[in-house]
Amino acid sequence: MRGQLALSVSEVENKLGITVYATKTDGIGGVIRRKVEDFVVEEILIDGKRASVNPLERPSRLGRYLVCVLVKRNWDTILAVKTIAQQLRIASERISYAGIKDKKALTAQHVGLYGIRPEEVSRVKIRGVNVFPVRYADEKVSTKLLFGNQFTVTVRSIHREENKVERLVDATTGKLLALGGAPNFFGHQRFGTVRPITHLVGRAIVEGNLERAAFLFLACSGEYEHPKAKDVRERLWETRDFKEALSSFPWHFRYERLMLRRLAAFPKDFLGAFRELPLKLRELFVQAYQSFLFNRFLSERLGRGIGLNEVHVGDYVVALDEHGLPVRDGDIANVKTLSKLGKAVKEGKACVAVPLVGFKQWASKGLQGEIEQKILEEEGAKLQNFKSLALPEIIATGGLRAVLTPLIDFVAETPFEDDLNSSCSALRLRFVLRRGSYATIPLREFMKPQNPVEAGF
Repeated sequence: MRGQLALSVSEVENKLGITVYATKTDGIGGVIRRKVEDFVVEEILIDGKRASVNPLERPSRLGRYLVCVLVKRNWDTILAVKTIAQQLRIASERISYAGIKDKKALTAQHVGLYGIRPEEVSRVKIRGVNVFPVRYADEKVSTKLLFGNQFTVTVRSIHREENKVERLVDATTGKLLALGGAPNFFGHQRFGTVRPITHLVGRAIVEGNLERAAFLFLACSGEYEHPKAKDVRERLWETRDFKEALSSFPWHFRYERLMLRRLAAFPKDFLGAFRELPLKLRELFVQAYQSFLFNRFLSERLGRGIGLNEVHVGDYVVALDEHGLPVRDGDIANVKTLSKLGKAVKEGKACVAVPLVGFKQWASKGLQGEIEQKILEEEGAKLQNFKSLALPEIIATGGLRAVLTPLIDFVAETPFEDDLNSSCSALRLRFVLRRGSYATIPLREFMKPQNPVEAGF
């Protein structure tokens, strides 16, 4: 591994497959999410419409879908949608959305309510959740309409002088812009920072071991969990007593209790227990394992000093559409096409991509392909296992993911005194990332956190 990438990475990040930094600058340190308003996410659609935390638009015509802006504080997207559906007395499937937003944040996103009128939305009364009707549409809200998200993040408790903070931020910004953006790792919340087990559950599902997957989800405790939570999980791991666990698991463990109710009645029905969970959550488990493998592929590429904005023989290259978003399919660079594809990447018309493992996705070739084969062998992961999943309703075809995420409209405001801690500095960063990219990834390049959990990741 080259020295410029060999900065110390936390144990938590190593477990998520994120083992390197792209920049060698010192971190500013600090903490995010001291207040909900310190981490603001506002969704942007490909037509330029932004979901503001203070929406002003109002519906002016009829359509199949009532498009609303969902503004939430400290709420999981899937659970918020389910709760809204319950209050509207409709099936959750009648509410569509483009992406899952951070839980520990103030977020605004578009949702589409099929066959619902604005006056019905006024019945929704949920603490920390607001639904604002903004317009009608004939097309449901989905990922294909999503461009990305604008993030406004305040970093607090920085134990450096303000002028030093500014110099470090400028230096890191320069390095990232020269690189073409930040490495497009899947971020910490994809796996769970406090209890990073989502990808482990996914691995067990891919391996066909639903019993192990269930116990990992229900009973594997996290180092940073509340002691009460750790106690009840560890007790279940020891006793395998689902009825006892159901009586002792806290009420806010909503998803765990859904599974436990099934297992308390049918102790061997692990398939039925998983099917008590929302489909999107079931899919997230396998997607998290695919994400973990991608992170390992990308870390190894970075660690070997292989450029992320340079095309090598065997690399996948995908074109960017009119919105600057990667298209679905890509070409593998060979000796004849290397120059042409490299030129497209340099001109910002295409980008290098790495596979998300699945039964329809071929591995890269060349050096990148060797990296992928080595890691898959270490994991014992076989492509055919992604086709015959123990949860057959989950489709794990795989795909391609860009290795870089550009920092769009990046602004670092002048550092200021932290109003929550006058002995420290604070810094506000604002930037846009394309869909599927995580704000914590560029943030880690600026902060270089020794402990992402304590840093609010």
